Amino acid sequence: MFAGPSEMHVRIRAHDWSASSLGPMDTWPESLKALVRTMLSSRYPMILTWGPSFLQFYNDAYSKLIGDKHPAALGLDIRVTMAEAWDTLGPMIHQVMATGVANWTPALMLLLERSGYREESYFSVSHSPAEDDTGKIVGMFAVCSEVTQQLLGERRLRLLRDLASRAGVTRSVAKTCEEVVTAIAEHPLDVPFALLYLRDPDGKGFTRHGVIGLEENSAACPLGVDQKEGAPVWPLARAAEGETVLVEDVERRVTLMGGPFEDPVRTAVVMPVAAAGQSAPLGVLVVGISPNRALDEGYRSFLELLVGQVSVALRNARAYEEERRRAEALAELDRAKTVFFSNISHEFRTPLTLMLGPTQDLLAGRAGPLPEEVRTELEALQRNAGRLLRLVNTLLDFSRLEAGRMEASFAPADFSTLCADLAGTFRSAVERAGLQLLVNCPPLSQPVYLDSELWEKVVLNLVSNAFKFTHKGSISVRTFERDGDAVLEVRDTGTGVPAVELPRLFERFHRVKDAHARTHEGSGIGLALVHELVRLHGGQVKVDSTEGQGTTFTVEVPLGFAHLPEERVRATRVLPSTATGAAPYVEEALRWSVQASVEAPPVAPEPNRPRARVLLADDNADVRDYIHRVLSAGFEVQAVADGQTALEVALAHPPDLIISDVMMPRLDGVGLLRALRSAPHTKDLPILLLSARAGEEATLEGLESGADDYLVKPFSARELLTRVRAHLERTRMRREVARERAQVEHLLEAVRARDDFLSVASHELKTPLTIFQLQLGAIERSLNVSSLPGIGERLDTARRSARRLAGLIETLLDVSQLTTGRMQLSRVQVDLAELARGVVLAHQGDARRQGCMVRLQLEGSLEGFFDRERMEQVLHHLLSNALKFGAGHPVDVTLRAEGGGVMLLVVDHGIGIPAADRQRVFERFERAVPARNYGGLGLGLWVIRQVIEAHHGRIRIEETPGGGATFHVHVPRHGPLAAPGPSVSEVPGSKGRDVMN
Repeated sequence: MFAGPSEMHVRIRAHDWSASSLGPMDTWPESLKALVRTMLSSRYPMILTWGPSFLQFYNDAYSKLIGDKHPAALGLDIRVTMAEAWDTLGPMIHQVMATGVANWTPALMLLLERSGYREESYFSVSHSPAEDDTGKIVGMFAVCSEVTQQLLGERRLRLLRDLASRAGVTRSVAKTCEEVVTAIAEHPLDVPFALLYLRDPDGKGFTRHGVIGLEENSAACPLGVDQKEGAPVWPLARAAEGETVLVEDVERRVTLMGGPFEDPVRTAVVMPVAAAGQSAPLGVLVVGISPNRALDEGYRSFLELLVGQVSVALRNARAYEEERRRAEALAELDRAKTVFFSNISHEFRTPLTLMLGPTQDLLAGRAGPLPEEVRTELEALQRNAGRLLRLVNTLLDFSRLEAGRMEASFAPADFSTLCADLAGTFRSAVERAGLQLLVNCPPLSQPVYLDSELWEKVVLNLVSNAFKFTHKGSISVRTFERDGDAVLEVRDTGTGVPAVELPRLFERFHRVKDAHARTHEGSGIGLALVHELVRLHGGQVKVDSTEGQGTTFTVEVPLGFAHLPEERVRATRVLPSTATGAAPYVEEALRWSVQASVEAPPVAPEPNRPRARVLLADDNADVRDYIHRVLSAGFEVQAVADGQTALEVALAHPPDLIISDVMMPRLDGVGLLRALRSAPHTKDLPILLLSARAGEEATLEGLESGADDYLVKPFSARELLTRVRAHLERTRMRREVARERAQVEHLLEAVRARDDFLSVASHELKTPLTIFQLQLGAIERSLNVSSLPGIGERLDTARRSARRLAGLIETLLDVSQLTTGRMQLSRVQVDLAELARGVVLAHQGDARRQGCMVRLQLEGSLEGFFDRERMEQVLHHLLSNALKFGAGHPVDVTLRAEGGGVMLLVVDHGIGIPAADRQRVFERFERAVPARNYGGLGLGLWVIRQVIEAHHGRIRIEETPGGGATFHVHVPRHGPLAAPGPSVSEVPGSKGRDVMN
């Protein structure tokens, strides 16, 4: 029985099975014998367990997987021989035997004690049920293979790739160290702990710049180390001389638990961080070796590549540290605020539409005739909502212009008639102010190609601006032809502009200080918008002004359409129109009153850089085509077939980056590299070498020859693009350092002004909104809603929209206060139980509309010292979110005394938040759910987190069992506590825990 020459054939035949629960082999079921024969005949690793004792059978291939457990494992209970992994294997095997359904795990991680230590191992495993002769499941049959080396290789490559991606584009040494540490920290299985030391400027010692997995300032982790005295644990001095040192007795020096499995680390490697062209290293990297993996050749090669990549990142960072760090931070902040303006503009348009819609319906008489006083109130309400819409549309125009998404549709227009008609709309306002409006717009010889909607904004802004700053005299508007241009001239006899302010007059959000205007309202964006829109028409706008005498704006637009983009002539619009007509401008001019205003910050335009030019040299046509396809979407690529041609092209017209194969005819890649490095105007070009030679030696040869990077074939498109972009970014920064020095102060001023504008914009929006709400209240008081069917419902819609808009504006104010550090807490004694009842009661209407039931539970004393308004804001936002995303399901709100503070739980059963997004949703402009139908600015949870942290509290998200999200908020009391006493609280008039539905 079981005849065969293999080791396991012999061992199974020789084993004393009569002493086991199976008995002699001749008594075995035929099904068991068949399975054992199948297993022994296979070259694939297989194992069979049989009976309630889980006795093991396995073949020769499987014996190699279990190491020193073989041969003792044969015939023993697998629960004994695999005890260290049974917590993982047991449930899988039991499930297969209970259900009869096979399973498969492609990369099962097990900690096996097969080599004298707990070894991290990975297996591809398939478990199947094993049946006896009656068809009853009595065992498990598994087929498996070890994939440890494959998984380790992919994981280590991912760390190197993450490190290159994170640290490859940074310029600050501190930021680079942080990115290096962050990337390494995400891979504790390969690097259980690490220390990064950089040489001090005086060269006498080292300072720690990064630590992972160790307690800071402990004996194993000193902050500073004198090179002569050395460190108490690590041989930093030897590594500082360029030597890589293996420390094999770590456990005798210090107790360090490494990685996620908490096994003591026994070995570490201390490696120098090489400096380019210098004998003294930049620093030292101390890396712990995983106690669950042997330090084999693959592990050593990985560590050498790791320290090499750290070295490259730090060398690059030192070259550009100070200027790049400041410029990048300012540019990133500017981009984030540009995105914010785009988001806020879109979000405002929805409630504005719902405010204007019901108002216009009422004025049109759709709900019946209105009393005169009600009509007057509604007209006032409509004007202010219209003004809000105009401000929002202007912000939206700017966001589109900055993003390059402004759509223009140019068509022939009667230039003079259009300008005259638009200017004439201001006649009543101008004459009511005691001024003259002089319009002289004779016909031109030919039509002018204009986007009428955009041109309308040019004329209306110029005439409105003239009226704003003119208190006596006249405003003159005239059109004429000059040198092939159609000219619009708007002249006034107003206050004029100081000469020092003229160069900045068209800057976004810039306002002339101490200007004598009819109103201080405005955000300083009208003339900037004029400038951008005229430029979009291919024209230019000029200003001439004398302080105290008046100002003349001259707009020149070329006749015809040859200067315009062909695809935009008579083009069809796709984006929603932001045109509002002349009425809002005129109505605002008629009702201007003096109010306080604050200068707003500018938005810096995104630089419009040309495409970078890449020179590719490779003698393989397929490689040239592939790289050209990969890069051509983002770069201008010129491909040549040999190094000599590449050298001639590069010397004649230096590209931004060169990609060259090493082996080429006429002149190889190394020769090309040397020739380019010897030429003054190409010596700094970034050069990336390609080669089919793999391994560390080939990589080092390429880098030592002077290449900026070395890429081994085959490589992925993503890897190539990442490296090309990183090197182009380095080159761009090298060329822009001088220019950035001059721009830094300008960017700082722009950021300060932008922060001020956040405050200005919110106050500007609150003024008409307040008037809107007052007018709405007056309408309700003056109307008999029951006698006018339909009015009540429309007023209710307008009221809800106004409340939503007020919330958006308050969030905008919060952002302004938080980003400028002006938010302060006003702590008073607050009973959070009373506060929670009020918030829940206020959301009754929302809950009914959402089909929800809100249950409030209060446990213990909930008094403490808090900022009442801010805590109410936290409760409001969390409950609103729960109602929005958990519509139709119950929402539970629980407050209880816990750990010297108060714990708040808000539980919904809605769509939930994925685990990967639970930290991201607390960042600015991030949303839990990106779907547009849920709305929101992505600021609510960010503001909540700031408020909670200002109270020294914490907030986190967990998944609700069965689906949904649970928000946990813990806030310290910070004051005397009331006597504890558990209770369940209800809003008056409710029963049990259900307080709202």
